[in-house]
Amino acid sequence: MKNNFLKITTAAFVVAASVSACTNDSKTANTSDSTMMDTTTVSTLKPAGPPPEWGQSIKPEMQAVIEKLASYGDKPIETLSATEARKNHTPTDAVMDLVKANNITMPAPKVDTMGKDIDVNGAKIHVRVYTPKTGNGPFPVIVYYHGGGFVIANLDVYNASAQGLAEQVGAVVVSVAYRLAPENKFPTAHNDAFAAYEWVVKNAVSLKGDPAKIAVVGESAGGNLAANVSIMARDKKIMVPVHQVLVYPIAQANMNTESYKMYASAKPLNKPMMSWFTEKYLNTMIEAQNPKISLVNANLKGLPPTTIITAEIDPLHDDGTMLANKLSAAGVKVNSRNYEGVTHEFFGMAIIVPEAKAAQAYASDELKAAFK
Repeated sequence: MKNNFLKITTAAFVVAASVSACTNDSKTANTSDSTMMDTTTVSTLKPAGPPPEWGQSIKPEMQAVIEKLASYGDKPIETLSATEARKNHTPTDAVMDLVKANNITMPAPKVDTMGKDIDVNGAKIHVRVYTPKTGNGPFPVIVYYHGGGFVIANLDVYNASAQGLAEQVGAVVVSVAYRLAPENKFPTAHNDAFAAYEWVVKNAVSLKGDPAKIAVVGESAGGNLAANVSIMARDKKIMVPVHQVLVYPIAQANMNTESYKMYASAKPLNKPMMSWFTEKYLNTMIEAQNPKISLVNANLKGLPPTTIITAEIDPLHDDGTMLANKLSAAGVKVNSRNYEGVTHEFFGMAIIVPEAKAAQAYASDELKAAFK
């Protein structure tokens, strides 16, 4: 995955798809991506140096990933153009290189993958469909939105998350490569996300899915998109997802929260990168207050039961807790869990990071309960 777009799931503008995610995503997941998703094997890795100043509580496996990412010597995202930033190594690269270096066994995938281009808003975007290899269905369906601040990353970078959920829930997962900024400004990603959801609702049966059991999941920028899909489904009076899982979602525009202050220099996501993502995705900074970006300002009544996952060492940590509180105040059932000692982007690292394995299992249990 050497020059895949950066896997930054966070930032409201951390959009995770490829610059034109469709063009950069291979039609099927490659072998290394598919196997990376294992959630049964977690290796104990030891970091080379002391904990970073910005994350004294970091867990050893998480630190090993961050150290590997730093070893590539890439220039900081916030100093690059979007095109250049997409060529940087990603946390996924770091995980895969550690897996190889430590001879960690990767089990064969339990899902088949298929790529498909779908029509959205006068354009085409790519989706990758993960289907369980065992069972005849109809399976529950998860529409998944990757991170990357709306600017970087793609389906490959977030393959482990999508595949992990498909395998553990026993669901069809449709991973959406929405169009990226700055080539496609706000609200393109949001509109693409909803159009993809509509397509899944209409085509669930042909995907071996149950059209009455559809949930949405997103990481970082993708978490913002997933919540917006639920809001738009409610407002447009089409089937609202039965559940939403929001993993360190971008939920508000104030970059002076306590977690932004504490982890302003964190990796792989920091405060300067969030500013960079915001500038790349929005047409004007005034749009940062739009309820689509600042979900804490949105009408959240009538949304589906919600699971929110946060990471301790993450500028977006407080975004997640603020959104959980706002949802609860709006009468939405919310379950949330914070994972100590890990950073933004940890969720897809189950092969190496124990907290990621636990978080994926938690999200999967929440989804299975919702589908019942």
